[in-house]
Order: sequence, then structure tokens, then C-alpha cells
Amino acid sequence: MAGETRALPRELPIGVFDSGIGGLTVLRALMDRLPQEQFLYLGDTARLPYGTKTAATVERYALQAVDELIRRGVKALVVACNTACAAALPALQAAHPDLPVIGVIEPGAAAAVAATRSGRIAVLATEGTVRGGAYQREILKRRPTAEVIAIPATLFVALAEEGWTDGEVAIAAARRYLAPLFAAAQLAPDVLVLGCTHFPPLIAAIRETAGKGIAIVDSAVTTASALAQLLEARLLATQAGTGQAHFLVTDGEERFARVGPVFLGREMMRAAIERVDL
Repeated sequence: MAGETRALPRELPIGVFDSGIGGLTVLRALMDRLPQEQFLYLGDTARLPYGTKTAATVERYALQAVDELIRRGVKALVVACNTACAAALPALQAAHPDLPVIGVIEPGAAAAVAATRSGRIAVLATEGTVRGGAYQREILKRRPTAEVIAIPATLFVALAEEGWTDGEVAIAAARRYLAPLFAAAQLAPDVLVLGCTHFPPLIAAIRETAGKGIAIVDSAVTTASALAQLLEARLLATQAGTGQAHFLVTDGEERFARVGPVFLGREMMRAAIERVDL
């Protein structure tokens, strides 16, 4: 997170940045936790996926996207993309030292460490996030003796975007990814982190497969709580706010409007979606 914040107008929106559409799960949690706030969401849909790009490229894209949000006026920034957090969060904080900036990885890692009893924690994420090791580092920073198992579950991304979030296909995919974790009960994790913003829509299939004994950490929810604490002192909007969101995308407005409600959990007005060039 950034350090001291300057006196920004309380009624400015909160900026939310993602490589595409998955960050809408974070926006959903933010809107539920902070219903009085306004939000400005930017999905870089023309240049996704970020997970296949180099860290330097992701950092450049993230800085460009955030510059657009800041140009329009925001009082805080949430980086709702695990890949962008891992590659660009320090650069974003350094570039905008007066702006509160928060990512999804640190709150998720902190919640996982707080929830575990055994110290065995599993992280479900995309291949890029697993390869980058950001969750592993943040968890071990807080609990050096933890056993962290990171599993790439890339198919979940496609299932979520197709709306196949329940039923036989979703359950089969969850079993394929999770069954090895629980093959030996004495070595099974007791905490499972959803380390990708696409995964919360699949939580029912994941929970059915993992069983009732495991705690599931949704980094979207933990990020919303962390942001609320960050803004509490000076930047929370008044209760007169209407809790609306405006959406910026760099391509594919129609698809964003069609698929977005799966992640946002509510209808999206096409008129609220605007295309921008970065």
C-alpha cells in the first residue's frame, strides 16, 4: 500500500484496474463492502491476457491504464489483477506516492495466514501467477514455516468466461485440480486461496470438491476490507453516494456487457461501458 495520502475529495470515485473482465469479482466485493462509493473500472480487454506477457510489458501496460484512471480523477486505486500486482504494484505505488494503492495479493495472503491452523495453504491461480510466486512469497513473509502449494488452474478462467460455473463440467475440472491435494488427509491443506479474480464464480464447485473442512479465502473480499480500512480515516464518501460504477474497456464492449454480469453479480447497463484507447 502507499504511505501517507493527500487530501483528495471524498466524492471522487475509486479506480479499479484489471487486465480484462475477471476484476469485476473484486469490484463486486468493493461495491458490497462500500455501497456509498462511486467506482471507475478499467479493463484492458484489448491486450489481455497479461499472464503470457513479460513482467516489463505488464508493468508498462499497468502504468498506462492507471494514468487514464488518474486523468479522469480517482481518490484511490485497486489493482484487481493478480498478474499486474505481481509485476507492477511497486512501480504504480512509486509513480503515484500520494494516491492510496492496494493490490489483491497481500490481503489474500494475510487472510490465508490468519485462517490456517496447520500451516498448509494451497493457492489456486493461473499459470503466470503460480510461476511468478507472489502468493508464495507473501504467505512465507508472514509465516516462514508455512507449506504453500500453488496449483495452476487455467481452465477455470475459460469456464468462468463461458458461464459454466456449476454442473458436471465445473465439478470435473475442480476434481481434476484439487483431488491430488486431498489424496493424503494428513498432508492436506486447511486453507485454499482463490488466487485469480476469475475463480469466485466457481466457488460452489470448488467448495463441493474441497469439502467443508477447508477455509476458502477469496482475495476479492479481503481486498475490499483492506481498502475500507485504508480509506476510513479521510477518504470514505458520505452516505449520500449512490454506489454506481462506470466501466472503461480497451476493446470488446459488447462482449464485456454480455459476460460481465457473471463476474459482477448484477446487471450492467450498456450505456455505462465506454471504450478508450491507451
